[in-house]
Amino acid sequence: MFKLFKSKINHFLELKNLEKKFKEKSTQLSDNGRFICNWEDRYLCISDDTKTTDYDAHYVYHTAWAARILKKTKPEKHVDIASDLRFVTIVSAFVPVEFIDYRPVNINLSNFESKKGNITDLPFENNSFSSISCMHVIEHIGLERYGDSFDPKGDLKGISELKRVLKDGGQLLFVVPVGGIARIEYNAHRIYTYEMVCKIFNDMYIENFALVKDNGEFIENANQKQSDSQKYGCGCWQLRKKK
Repeated sequence: MFKLFKSKINHFLELKNLEKKFKEKSTQLSDNGRFICNWEDRYLCISDDTKTTDYDAHYVYHTAWAARILKKTKPEKHVDIASDLRFVTIVSAFVPVEFIDYRPVNINLSNFESKKGNITDLPFENNSFSSISCMHVIEHIGLERYGDSFDPKGDLKGISELKRVLKDGGQLLFVVPVGGIARIEYNAHRIYTYEMVCKIFNDMYIENFALVKDNGEFIENANQKQSDSQKYGCGCWQLRKKK
């Protein structure tokens, strides 16, 4: 209780200090009337004064990893199942992208198309696509986080669908949290072991395994030992369906 009270006092004092600085500099800030500059219009950002730029290592690295693979493999079309929107929209600049999500998105960009679809029952025929990604998605399926139905095997059903719609010889970019112990952090996500993922995809070739470690370090060519030493790492698999 004391810590909370102290935090509120510090916040109040910081706010008053900023208000004082503003009043001292408001005339200069307005640049002789070029801008309207009122304290009532404040939009205070008081935690951005950092020595370095912070970022979410999982999402910066796994999307950069996948984009580099697509730049190299140059598929005629790429289908993404519910991955990061920044990834699919940027990739659509050089590869046509069809984006499938349980909650479709209204984005108007060239080379980008969005459709509604459930990963456990994808609206496609068998062997439909030669390039698919599903990244930081499977770990959520069936945990009801995004309004989907409760299903303890939802992740396995989703993976089965990814395999079904992928063409023989096609590539799948697959990303999930990894660590030394397989566990669920309800209702957010599952965390897999390297061995578990490899067993699920034992009918496919592993072309590349990359890893984002707990400390944010990115390893472009990682191994099981490195993966198993993590608590909540990010495992990135480039998989190839056997012909």
